[in-house]
Amino acid sequence: MGIFDDIKAATGLGGGALQGQHAGALSAILDYVNSPQVGGISGLQKMFQEKGLGGIVSSWISTGQNLPISNDQLSSVLHSDALQQIAQKHGIDPSQLTSVMSSLLPGIVDKLTPNGQVPDHNTLQDLINAAKSMTAGGGQ
Repeated sequence: MGIFDDIKAATGLGGGALQGQHAGALSAILDYVNSPQVGGISGLQKMFQEKGLGGIVSSWISTGQNLPISNDQLSSVLHSDALQQIAQKHGIDPSQLTSVMSSLLPGIVDKLTPNGQVPDHNTLQDLINAAKSMTAGGGQ
């Protein structure tokens, strides 16, 4: 099973559910995490720590249980300019993207950090490219 299959399973987007808006949201989330404003998983981790929510993102990175995050908590962490740009690029309303991110981001980060290790930028980019190409290709 590849990284994309892992992400689909972790986010509950398996089977035919990964169509249209869900595929766009997944691609938007991956773009956001890897945007220059965020800086990948390590940048995301730093953003959460700065807002006092480091324990939440650490649970996603570690090999244990993923803690949930509310829309309000996530909104307090996200770089709104980057989120606006990514949402516009993917044709998704920013508030809707934030809502989808609150449910999908824990599973995505968990799968992008196997064995509790944050991947370096090149590895993360390779994982994101593979996942996005699978989204565009129908997820096979």
